[in-house]
Amino acid sequence: MEEAHLVAALRARDEAAFRELIRMYGAGMLRVAQMYVSSRAVAEEVVQEAWLGVLKGIDRFEGRSSLKTWLFRIVANTAKTRGVREARSVPFSAFASDEDEATVSPDRFLGSGTGFPGHWAAPPSRLPEGSLLAAETMNVVQRAIDRLPPAQRAVLTMRDVEGFEADEVCNALDVTETNQRVLLHRARAKVRAALEEYLG
Repeated sequence: MEEAHLVAALRARDEAAFRELIRMYGAGMLRVAQMYVSSRAVAEEVVQEAWLGVLKGIDRFEGRSSLKTWLFRIVANTAKTRGVREARSVPFSAFASDEDEATVSPDRFLGSGTGFPGHWAAPPSRLPEGSLLAAETMNVVQRAIDRLPPAQRAVLTMRDVEGFEADEVCNALDVTETNQRVLLHRARAKVRAALEEYLG
């Protein structure tokens, strides 16, 4: 579609013209956005914001530059603004105290030289299936989940209990992909520690 006709169709709110614009430039806009922000998920949000900017501003497009240049300027400016905002913000997980740093000790895993790197050096000693399925064990797990900080509890419940995908959790809780992973890791480590303590 010729640029003048495309611009006229966009101004007429023609959905087919908008789809054509996305087909032509969407992937490139995503690549540009990824240069300024921390993750693909954030870059996708930036591109969505940029498309909204295009729709709102198409009536003011004066044609001093090509439509393509105008689109990429919008996405670059949106991405730069978002990148600066991300750099200034501190993830919620950074406010956790040292006691929130519980995790599995690396000593419990084999190193790179022997066996299967990353696997248990000595598996947990007592994990009989009957015990794991027992109501008492499940109560221990539930109490451990209930004691988690709210953000960790929400992420763990959505991911491991309800079966949500990571991106669904990020969207529902409005957290970044990195923050979601940190919250989930810490929550799992605390529940694991409570379960190991119970199982001896």
